[in-house]
Amino acid sequence: VAPRNELETKLAAIWQEVLGLAKEIGVHDNFFDIGGHSLRATTLAGKVFKELNVNLPLRDVFRHSTIAAMAEAIARMERREHEAIPQAEEREYYPLSSAQKRLFIQHTLDGADQLYNMPELVQVEGEFDLDRLEAALRKLITRHESLRTGFEIVKGEAVQRIYPQVDFAIEHHQADKEDAVQIEQIVRSFVRPFDLGKPPLLRAGVIELESNLHILLFDMHHMVSDGVSMAIVIDEFSSFYAGEELPPLRIQYKDYAVWQQSKAHRERIGRQEAYWLQTFEGELPTADLPMDYERSAARSYEGAHLEFDVEASLSARLRKLAAERESTLFMVLLAAYTVLLSKYSGQEDLVVGTPVAGRTNADLESVIGMFVNTLAIRNRPSGDKTFLSYLEEVKETALGAFENQDYPFEELVERLNVKREPGRFPLFDAVFDLQNIEERDAELEGVSLKTYELDHLEEAKFDLTLFMYENNGALSGGLFYATKLFKEAMIRTLTEDYLRVLSQIAENPQLELSRIECHKPAAGAKSAVDTIEFAF
Repeated sequence: VAPRNELETKLAAIWQEVLGLAKEIGVHDNFFDIGGHSLRATTLAGKVFKELNVNLPLRDVFRHSTIAAMAEAIARMERREHEAIPQAEEREYYPLSSAQKRLFIQHTLDGADQLYNMPELVQVEGEFDLDRLEAALRKLITRHESLRTGFEIVKGEAVQRIYPQVDFAIEHHQADKEDAVQIEQIVRSFVRPFDLGKPPLLRAGVIELESNLHILLFDMHHMVSDGVSMAIVIDEFSSFYAGEELPPLRIQYKDYAVWQQSKAHRERIGRQEAYWLQTFEGELPTADLPMDYERSAARSYEGAHLEFDVEASLSARLRKLAAERESTLFMVLLAAYTVLLSKYSGQEDLVVGTPVAGRTNADLESVIGMFVNTLAIRNRPSGDKTFLSYLEEVKETALGAFENQDYPFEELVERLNVKREPGRFPLFDAVFDLQNIEERDAELEGVSLKTYELDHLEEAKFDLTLFMYENNGALSGGLFYATKLFKEAMIRTLTEDYLRVLSQIAENPQLELSRIECHKPAAGAKSAVDTIEFAF
């Protein structure tokens, strides 16, 4: 059914933009059935606020998930002027955003100087114009102030300084395409620590393997970039390489950093703080997973990962389960992960970290910079709950966390006065990351591109990270793990058990959590828990 009034027509246009759909959307189509997920729901709420002057709560995207229902709900809501992020007045230097403060501190820690590099390797086959490549990257640096930003300490405070111009040149290398060791050595020397005081915090290089075969090397520091930024870089770089021009940006990253300190923004953060302090009332839980090695006082970032695929029939049943419960795949997969962690740790009060894009204001969608925040999501997978009732709880806690996602994680850690333990991340050691950023491949005239994989550039920011992603309808995932804590055999067992949990909940969502079966950890694994009850 086509839109029947002006509000439905405006909503349909916003939905099409958010979902990236060219075809028309019917007013009774469900947002989550046609490609919607938690990240897109956040983007949708931001765009509705900007374009319709209605502050649509995130949970209302779930409650009113068709255009018809959403239009009815919006019609009843009071209008509020969307607060555009203003341009900051020009000054010598600017404050850091809350996300940058977190990374600046982390960057200075021992062993963490390369932890926040974001390297990308692409194999390029065909007629490749290196001069055009360099010119396109220079245009990108000119367009985005964040790529001309350096970081320094002024009067005891970390600040960002924007330079009108920066030196930039592509690094050139040659290698034999059959010599994997030589290629890896070049890549290892390319991915090296950045000096945060010397922009651009971006470097590019090319390895020539043959006249029409190259590996394009690209590295940025997280202080000036994030996952969404990488998609913007690819998109705009492709446009510049093709000789296109882009309209100027209304605001830059420094405007966002200054706006974060405004009275209106601080008031909003204050309201969100109340939610987080209530969530973490009482004793803070720590989930001690059985480990193969003792945790040392010095934090190690050495990591590895193990990937797996979810069978197509199981993926379909999990999506069906999410749809039937008016939740998302994120919520189902997170619920299953916390059940697994509970089985292994013997604890029924768990905190799992999850990264969020942090671009809740629609003004930020084209800005390159670091916006990511980390949410500490607390759930209680006690054995007497059925999976369905537990999923309902996970849905509520996830929605609450997403609705309050602007509150900086480091401020929460400070307010809770979390005791810092050597070698541990504050509040949680396990992370869940459903990677649903709209990744676009660069399209360059006359060449074919494919990602070049190198397994030896791995670092583990946390003890254990479950990452999941959808690729052409297939569901895959993997576990990143700290190799100083876990052996591969333990991670393989965890992987098998996660798939076993998914299979059981898809088969019987009414199953009590205590009856979900798992392996026991291998004998001799070290844990703070002496005895762990497992249904087997």
